[in-house]
Amino acid sequence: MPARSDITYFGAGPALLPTDVLEKAAQALLDFNGTGLGIAEHSHRSELAANIINEAKADLATYLDIPAADYEVLFMQGGGTGEFSASVYNLVGAWVARQHAAVLKDLGGSEAADEAAVVAALRTKVETDLKLDYIVTGGWSLKAYQEAVRLLGPEYVNLTADARLENGGKFGKIPDQASWKLSKDAALVYYCDNETVDGVEFPEFPSALAPKADGTGPIVVADMSSNVLSRRIPVANHSLLFFGAQKNLGSTGVTVAVLKKTFLPPTITQPSPALMRKLGLPIPPIVLQYEIVAKNNSLYNTLSIFDVYVAGQVLKKLLSTFPNKVDGQQAVAEKKAEIIYSALEAHPDVYKIVPDKTARSRMNICFRVIKNGTTDESEKAFLKEATGLGLTGLKGHRSVGGIRASNYNSIPLEGAEKLAKLIEAFSKA
Repeated sequence: MPARSDITYFGAGPALLPTDVLEKAAQALLDFNGTGLGIAEHSHRSELAANIINEAKADLATYLDIPAADYEVLFMQGGGTGEFSASVYNLVGAWVARQHAAVLKDLGGSEAADEAAVVAALRTKVETDLKLDYIVTGGWSLKAYQEAVRLLGPEYVNLTADARLENGGKFGKIPDQASWKLSKDAALVYYCDNETVDGVEFPEFPSALAPKADGTGPIVVADMSSNVLSRRIPVANHSLLFFGAQKNLGSTGVTVAVLKKTFLPPTITQPSPALMRKLGLPIPPIVLQYEIVAKNNSLYNTLSIFDVYVAGQVLKKLLSTFPNKVDGQQAVAEKKAEIIYSALEAHPDVYKIVPDKTARSRMNICFRVIKNGTTDESEKAFLKEATGLGLTGLKGHRSVGGIRASNYNSIPLEGAEKLAKLIEAFSKA
């Protein structure tokens, strides 16, 4: 049986974790800091648990340069898929709260306004003005769009861009921003920064979504589950970032939402369930309501403190490894991706890189093995040889097939070089 040191695991998630982090976490499961109890046995209401959460929040803010005065970091459950729903619930609620305030003002103030008149005016606003925009560039953004349609109905959800229309019915490109059909004052504009399945990544923040000189602009939501911590993020351009931990941050079981505080009390309070019912709009499960999670420092219900601890240890390792924080990791990620892509590009008769060069992901490198025109047989042979060399987790997603090398932060430079050597050797065999 191979030892852990013999394996370079390129799986798309759950992903490889640093060995020293796992060793420390394993000890913490048995006896955390000499308490005689494992970390999973301590109460989530304890001072110990609060300290773990607060340290992880502070270290994440430091590493990504998140302005702590302007953004709240929330630890949640439900994964990125749960956030597809949470973002809809909370940002539609925030939109209703803003419209409610405007209607009250138009009707002469809160005390003078007749409740029936307010509800009638809000219903009109909902029917004519409520829109959520989705930029669909891969399988995950498609699922986010579909969830919004399921929760609200298609009349409220705008397919701003669909990459399949520009790529023969398949994902692999990012549509020209000039073609995006953005709604006026949308409740949110969603994009997935990196598509894990399809190997598509935005090369930079979309300029079409940038705030104006006066600071106004669209309410931007970014799913960064598979590339967070790997490059600098223009945090201030976003109202909400979210990401599952199991790619670059930690273990499966915790999800992070980074929310602009202007979407929380006292600036905005979510509308009452009674009002949302009258408007025919969905009411969020309480565990997905951001203001409840924020008010309770992520501890409204029982949070897996162990998973937060693992994420915190990953962040501490990153901060100690890179004095220049995320910029240091970004340089490494780009170098590793360049090594692998260059090896593939050197043999176009053997390998076909799936996404367009303008949208290639640094994190999920997707390609087909087309050697001698026998793709299926060639890919099976490639995977077998890779496994023999300790390069595992390379099989593509079940929905698209092929080969996928997930180049997450935990993949060492030597791992990328080893894969590049295999790519070279297999092309000549």
